Amino acid sequence: MRFQGLGALVAALALVEVTSGILQGYYTPILTDIARHVGVHDADVNWLEATQLMVSALAVPILAKMGDLWGHKRILLVSTAITALASWAVAVAPTFATLLVAWGLQGAYTVWLPLEVAIIYLASRRAQAVDAPGDTRRAAAVLVFALEAGVIAGALAGGALVDVLPFAVVLALPAVAVTLCLAAIAVWVPSMPPTVSGRLDIGGIAWLTASLVTLMAGLSLVRLLGIGSPWTWAALLGAFALLVPFVRHSLRVEEPLVDVRMLAAPAQWPVQLTAMLFGVSVLGAQVPLSTFARTDPVANGYGLGLTAGTVSYIIGAYVLALAVGALLLPTASRLLSPRGALVAASTFVAVGYLLFLPFHDTLAQTLTNMVIAGLGSGLLVAALPAAAAAAAPEERSGMATGLTNATKTVGGSIASAVFGVALFHGVSSAAVEAGETAAPLSGYLIVWALCGLTAAVCALVLLVGVPKGAFSRPAVSGAGRS
Repeated sequence: MRFQGLGALVAALALVEVTSGILQGYYTPILTDIARHVGVHDADVNWLEATQLMVSALAVPILAKMGDLWGHKRILLVSTAITALASWAVAVAPTFATLLVAWGLQGAYTVWLPLEVAIIYLASRRAQAVDAPGDTRRAAAVLVFALEAGVIAGALAGGALVDVLPFAVVLALPAVAVTLCLAAIAVWVPSMPPTVSGRLDIGGIAWLTASLVTLMAGLSLVRLLGIGSPWTWAALLGAFALLVPFVRHSLRVEEPLVDVRMLAAPAQWPVQLTAMLFGVSVLGAQVPLSTFARTDPVANGYGLGLTAGTVSYIIGAYVLALAVGALLLPTASRLLSPRGALVAASTFVAVGYLLFLPFHDTLAQTLTNMVIAGLGSGLLVAALPAAAAAAAPEERSGMATGLTNATKTVGGSIASAVFGVALFHGVSSAAVEAGETAAPLSGYLIVWALCGLTAAVCALVLLVGVPKGAFSRPAVSGAGRS
């Protein structure tokens, strides 16, 4: 690192990302067990992810903007406290409905990485480092490596402990980790001053909330009434229509929740669009991967028939590939340019998921596909917030990095809902009544195709839409002001 103190700051924030990784990895190998615990079908587990991602999509831009206004460490503490309370609620939730609420609130942790990247970027800029974007990319690579190390540890622990501890204890362990993380942030992460003055954009929050809630209602109606229902289409179209007054409001106020002019910058909008499309695979495909691996091939004609413990090994291999991909970000950016690294990463994700279409019959094939996709995903997870920060003025750094997670979670939430429908399609009511909970193979093929195609679109958007030389120097301060 280029100035004294940045290394210690990154080390402290890396501990937070380890905890984030535990949350993201721990539950994945036991999702089938959670479904049985609350008495729901495998496909319904997708609604846990869809709800959490939609809550995150709303919470992340609000919390990121609050970081710009009131200090990033303070909001990091607030979001961690919310996550801790929600994690304890997940552990004791008696029904699927209460679990759904707690699982959604737990999504406050998705703002951690954007806040951390903003803290590092601002620290580097204010220390007058020669290459603040480069410092941020290197730090982001370390943070994402710590994140993925936490995912591996969480996945291995979840898969191993589910068979040896009472299930209530198994569900409580992530809550313990988040509670300890809260204390670590308070002690070891230094305070950062606000980057802007003003008040929180309540009008923007209201319009964005209305749009996202309507979108979630529409996605729920897709599952309940079908895609052909006029009520479904009314809700979906209404959600997008509500973005019009949101944009108009954002253009009028001095400190908007989302700076639309900044978002429209040539180097910014392709990053945010990529983040949204990337959410389809990196967030939306987690549950289908777990349930496919647990499906009995003898009874259903497909699947890997793995136990919770062995599923954790697949997740571990995938996440290790993510960690390696994240660490490759500085080298890839130097050899290919920051834009070239993003294009290459998206291409890897596309190839990895499209390989599932012909090759999904064996554990070796599954591991190969997931490692390829994981390398690209790791690069993108580290590169997107760093690129957004470099393409934004200093006073919008928290907003820009937060938007990468917000748009990613919107994409993941939509994908989770769509994937839930795809996996449930073709399951007869008689099969459900008979206790047959496996989803059809055609549903998984749809999931993998959508993941691969959206990643391919990411590569095209970045190649065509981002100017050459982007993300190499800080944006001009004030360039994004309304």
